[in-house]
Amino acid sequence: MSNAYVLNVWYMAAWQEEVDATDMVTRTLLDRNWLIYRTEDGGYAMLLNRCPHRFAPLSRGRREGDLIECGYHGLRFDRTGTCVHNPFSDLIPPNASIPTYPVVARNGIIWFWPGEAGAADESLIPDYSILDDPTPMVRKRTRMEANYELLADNLLDLSHVEFVHRNSFRSGGAMLKGEHKAYTDEQGAIWSCWSMTNVPAPLFATTLADVPTDRWTNMRWSAPANLYLEVGAAPTGCPRDESPVQPLRNPHIVTPETQTSSHYFYNHKPGEEAAALATQVFENEDRPMLEAVQREMGDAQFWDLRPVILNVDSAAVRARRHLMKLRREEAARRGDSAVTDLAAAE
Repeated sequence: MSNAYVLNVWYMAAWQEEVDATDMVTRTLLDRNWLIYRTEDGGYAMLLNRCPHRFAPLSRGRREGDLIECGYHGLRFDRTGTCVHNPFSDLIPPNASIPTYPVVARNGIIWFWPGEAGAADESLIPDYSILDDPTPMVRKRTRMEANYELLADNLLDLSHVEFVHRNSFRSGGAMLKGEHKAYTDEQGAIWSCWSMTNVPAPLFATTLADVPTDRWTNMRWSAPANLYLEVGAAPTGCPRDESPVQPLRNPHIVTPETQTSSHYFYNHKPGEEAAALATQVFENEDRPMLEAVQREMGDAQFWDLRPVILNVDSAAVRARRHLMKLRREEAARRGDSAVTDLAAAE
């Protein structure tokens, strides 16, 4: 792992419904504790959850409209992080302000930009318009004790389905018979694509259970770890867009909590069966493996351990190298030679 986060990119902070359901949400993101809330005009605010006076968490205070009142000594801060009220004096200390991040709500996701505020271009938010589909879905978040790039590696190499998820997805070796390719599209997103011909149907394609099928699994990665999955199946020889089975399309979005822990956002269909499958896949299969990998790595840098590279790693390697490039560029703009040297060493 690297000690430097890429900053001039959009990260997911929360599902919009998480924030809308309560006065304030607190969440550790990129090693710092943040306070997120919906403002009275329908927008969103994201403030560092720490009063600059005695460093009390602002979440231990209360809201007064769009103002956050510190529960320790009553200083009040607006959505821009500016102190607007001092109960002990008409004077407000000039350094009484709190860091904030630009925040955008789109497709049911709260996005934040931790880099240069003036560079926060909303057109760079990855496309998750699939989430605007009115079909009911359950939106979830889990936390894993593993670096976010390890989770992205896992998602960009779905051949692990044949081993880690042997008992849940029961793919039966279909991916081992398939063809894999990785490429970067015109928008800079990295794709990891599997095509499988004349294999048994996946579990979700129940209407194709008795016929041979052509299957595909496509994963899109956008920096830093915003992923989108499409899994489809059609009767062998049938064009994909004429398949009688609707493809599965899901977000898989990873945001660093710390250098060794991550928030993992995903969704699944309603119902006990779908919930049980999601728990089995993410909590009982992915989590133990990824957390074990993190423990074995410890504080070592990924490339310093000289990992063996397989052909199925091509998309994950592309993603890691793209993040290295972004780190170098940001470090160069800041004049941070230490980070530049670290990124180059990776």
